[in-house]
Amino acid sequence: MRSTMMQVKLSLTHFLERAGRMFGPVEIVSHMPDKSLHRTTYADFHRRARLLAEALQKAGMREGDRIATLMWNHYAHYEAYFGIIAGGGVLHTLNLRLAPEEIGFIANHAQDRFVIVDDVLLPLLEKFRGQTGIEKVIVVPLTGKPVPEGYIDYEAFLATASGDWDYPDMDEDDPIAMCYTSGTTGRPKGVVYSHRSQVLHTLVQCIPDSVGLSGRDVILPVVPMFHANAWGVPYAACMLGAKMVFPGPHLHPDDLLPLLEREKVTVSCGVPTIWLGMIQMLDRDPGRFRLHPNLRLTVGGSAVPESLIRGFARHGIDILQGWGMTETSPLATISQVNHLVGEVDDDTRFATIAMQGYTLPLVDLRIVGDDGEQPWDGQAVGEIQVHGPWITGSYHDLPQSEDSFTADGWLRTGDVAAVTPQNYVKITDRTKDLIKSGGEWISSVDLENAIMGHPAVAEAAVIAVPHPKWAERPLAVVVLREGMSATPAQIREFLAGRFAKWAIPDAFDFVAAIPRTSTGKFLKTALRAKYKDWAWEAAS
Repeated sequence: MRSTMMQVKLSLTHFLERAGRMFGPVEIVSHMPDKSLHRTTYADFHRRARLLAEALQKAGMREGDRIATLMWNHYAHYEAYFGIIAGGGVLHTLNLRLAPEEIGFIANHAQDRFVIVDDVLLPLLEKFRGQTGIEKVIVVPLTGKPVPEGYIDYEAFLATASGDWDYPDMDEDDPIAMCYTSGTTGRPKGVVYSHRSQVLHTLVQCIPDSVGLSGRDVILPVVPMFHANAWGVPYAACMLGAKMVFPGPHLHPDDLLPLLEREKVTVSCGVPTIWLGMIQMLDRDPGRFRLHPNLRLTVGGSAVPESLIRGFARHGIDILQGWGMTETSPLATISQVNHLVGEVDDDTRFATIAMQGYTLPLVDLRIVGDDGEQPWDGQAVGEIQVHGPWITGSYHDLPQSEDSFTADGWLRTGDVAAVTPQNYVKITDRTKDLIKSGGEWISSVDLENAIMGHPAVAEAAVIAVPHPKWAERPLAVVVLREGMSATPAQIREFLAGRFAKWAIPDAFDFVAAIPRTSTGKFLKTALRAKYKDWAWEAAS
């Protein structure tokens, strides 16, 4: 017996056509460099994305060619997200926050042929272009100034297309986009996505027990479009026809809060760094901004302190935490209070949301320790390993490594976690960030989240520092809130009772800022290098 179902290839171009056909009047808003607002619609977005696809083909783009973008979040980047793919190319988003040499390495390794770049980012491009084989530079004139000689004006480039054009034949497993990992433990590695992987990821992202996006939402992605598919938000918004609000280069709370208020945003996505700054501003001036009553913030990139979740709850704003990585497209888990947890008090609710959550449908997850797969009892810990249709099974143009993939094909994430009996993942650390002191393991993540619960603390990072007696001891690097003070003794007292005495940091260093990666995570490699010769006797 055979199925009677049609064999239809999954394709992101279906979302593009759906948006143009069904959601033409819906707005797409962009905050421009001069802080003006650019407004367009899905009807125009559909037309221009198709023009871009045709223009790229006319300019010589072949199937599978990598077309880079070096752009902030705005309408033209949204067009590129679909136009490059629609023409048969591979969208390669370059991380503009990396050092020029590193961007050049990535663009060269990916063999990017063309690049679409914001005019405000041309100086950055020229710092690394010589390392690459980039042939054509297409410039988006965001500032309204003429495009310099020797470059191609984006609007003039679109005008080379006729609009009388149709999509090339594409397979659902064809490569459509790629992103490189943040490279915190070596050179960045390329992850290549397919139509199939991103369509499935989008569908699951939108179900109620996931992020629960809807066409009624107004979505503001603060997460950069050059980072892990902007968490899949551009694809989901296009499929649903949801109004999009792009922040451009303006990511400070002074700019984001008025934009959230003016455009009546209901969903915004970003790393904890962004929201830590915003909650401080809301706390300083409560009631100043009339935010949408149903506003929810999706947070990823690093663990969310429970204190941050409680802080936004005071303002009637919900936090929705997800976990994933470039290799997982990125969503693999989501943390909501589901029916297995049931009706609970506030303390239990906040503690549940502070975990990384349950796995999404189609994703399989296991916890593997030194003695094999661990039980889901909330106590046993091991490395998170995942498997699924939007999980990468290899890296672009690199040999398979047992450090990254198991013999039976699961991705080794490097995150260490326990899973509760209710199926909630609770990350305790990265494998390289665990602290082993006197034979006992200490979680830097648990300490960081607890320290950030102190009313005087804005941020805290905890690292292992060599110790003459205990091999390693935890050292806390702390940023205090503006106008507030705290001593090491006061923070130790705050932690007492929550942690065993031997797990509490022996040393604290108060600093103005903690170094971060390009994606907003604490750059612990820099901290370990800085404090590797810490003088314990002097500190004590």
